[in-house]
Formats: sequence, structure tokens, C-alpha cells
Amino acid sequence: MRDDLAFRRRIDAYLCRLVDEEEAELLRLSGELAPLCIQLRTSLTRGKRLRAAFLYWGWRASGQPDCDGVIRAAAAMELVHAAACTHDDIIDDSRLRHGLPTAHVAFAEVGALRWSPRDPLPGPVGHVAVRQEQPAALAMMLGDLLMGYAAQVFATCGLPGAYVARTVPLWSTLLRETIAGEFLEVLRTGNDAPEIAESLEVARYKTAKYTVERPLHMGATLGGASRQVMEAFTAYGLPLGEAFQLRDDLIGTFGDPAETGKSNLDDLRDRKPTALLATSLTLLSPPDRRLLEKILDDPALDESDAARVRKLMDECGARRRVEEMISERVSEARSALDCAAMPIEARAALGELATSAADRAW
Repeated sequence: MRDDLAFRRRIDAYLCRLVDEEEAELLRLSGELAPLCIQLRTSLTRGKRLRAAFLYWGWRASGQPDCDGVIRAAAAMELVHAAACTHDDIIDDSRLRHGLPTAHVAFAEVGALRWSPRDPLPGPVGHVAVRQEQPAALAMMLGDLLMGYAAQVFATCGLPGAYVARTVPLWSTLLRETIAGEFLEVLRTGNDAPEIAESLEVARYKTAKYTVERPLHMGATLGGASRQVMEAFTAYGLPLGEAFQLRDDLIGTFGDPAETGKSNLDDLRDRKPTALLATSLTLLSPPDRRLLEKILDDPALDESDAARVRKLMDECGARRRVEEMISERVSEARSALDCAAMPIEARAALGELATSAADRAW
């Protein structure tokens, strides 16, 4: 069985060393880059490390041993995730992540403080004027930097060059699919009547593939896995990735901000095309559907309005139905593990990851 905490600590330790090294290089360029250093560190200090875990167990499922090289390769997935979250927060204008201000909010709050290279972080020296659009621009550059680090870390992870070269097409696929999902979500946000199939399509490309399937494929490709294992990882990864996003949808509406570290109003205010909303609109009676649409159309939607929406979603059975969809997909993912030969330890770890990915509280 795997030691989940020990694995996360290994990923965290590597990312911490990376930030230490890059912070020194950035401050060598200019002391005014200190705010960037702070947000770089903040963006990598917390996380479930699921994407790293899926890459790692894709490698181990191929019959490969534990080694420092695969830990570094796995850490690259967390850099991709941090980049995606930074950009996603700008798009959604999210204010909190893990209980802390998101990057663009943090940049706005510090007012682009100037630091002296002689001052300990975050030692402010003085404020300078900040244009309204600057915080988002600064956060966008942070996201780009994180994605650049991901490529660098993966390419120099220490595994044989021939192994790393095998993954090049997968990197293009991962980025293409993630952008496609984000693009589709932006296009469909605010639509009056999202379809369940369309909501699941967004979930599949925006989350399922880059969270589960592609990291598994990346690890398995590094390890030289068989076609059978790759196919099993698709059969496992897609339903589990959808379950992960469905759980995220429930957390985004029903979660306690004190526990989740993020607002439970954003999805409703933005009218995100979630499967939860699409299911609600399908199950509600015509009068209740009109009431829901009226509440969601109010730009001043507040906590009392959100409570009414949650009640409607509960009473019509939408919340229960999404829970059922999660259970169905987790069961499908678990069954897929029986379709390919792999070490017992890897099969057990992936079974545990199916539970932790879909049953989390944040």
C-alpha cells in the first residue's frame, strides 16, 4: 500500500527547493520582482498532489521502481496545475483559493509594492501607482512562468532522455485538451439552459483528462507501459476525472468556505455550466425553474439567495442525482483496473486514489 503523506512530502520538498532556487534567480534580476516570488511560493505551497500521484502510479503500474527522477517528473504536473489555477482564477475573478487571496487579488492588495533586495520578504519599501488592469496582467505572467517551469522540470527530471522524449506528443495533447475545456466553459458560462451532456463535455476536457487520464498516460509512457495498460488508464481516468469535477461542482455550491478555502457563491453568480445546474434545471418544476433562473439572473446574488438555490437543488433531487453520478463513475473507474495486468501495489494505490479524488471535502 502507498504512503500518501510521505509521497506528498517528497513532492512538496522538491517544489520548495525549486522555488528557493528560482526566487534567488529572480531577485538577482531585480528586487522589484519580490511580489512575484511571494506568489510563486504561495501557488505551490498547498495541494492534494493528485496529478503528481497519478503520474507516479502510471510509472509504477508499468513495472518501474520508485526513484527521484519520477518524483521530479510528477512534480511537473503540479506546476501545470498551479499554472492552470492561476489563469482560471483570472478568468473567473475568483477571490480566494485554499483560504488565501488568489494571485491577481494579492497583486492588487499589495499595490505592486516595491521591495529592496536588502529587505527580507515581504519587506515593503513604498507603494507605486497600479493601473486597474495590472494585477490580472501580473497574475497572467505568473501562470505563464509556472507552465514554463513545468516543461523545464519535466525535461530535466533525470530519467533517461529516450523515456522523456516518448512523452512529447502527450504534452501537446494535455495542453490542447485543457485549453479546449476552459474555452468551452467560458463560451457556455451564462447560458440560460446548459445541457447535461455539454456540462460533462467541459468537465471531461477541462478537468478529467488533465487531472487523471493524461498524468497516468504520462507516467505509463515514461515507463514503457503496454497498450493494454494505456487503454485501461483511459477507461479508469475519464470517469474518475468526471467524478472529480462533479464533486468540485457540489463543493463549489454546497461547500463550507471555512473548510474549502474558496467562495461557494462564484459558480452561481457566474452561472457556470455545471452538471449540477443542468441537472437542476431538468428536474425542477416549471415554477421552481423560473424562480431559480430569476435568482441566478440577479447580479447582486448574495448568501441568502444562494441558500434558496441550494434548497431548490436539494428538494428537486439534483444534488442526490449528482452524488449518484459520482458513485457510478467511481465504480466504472474501479472496474477498469481489472482490465490490465499491473503490479498489485499500483492497482491498490489507484483504487485508493479513486476514493480520495471523488470523496474529498475541498
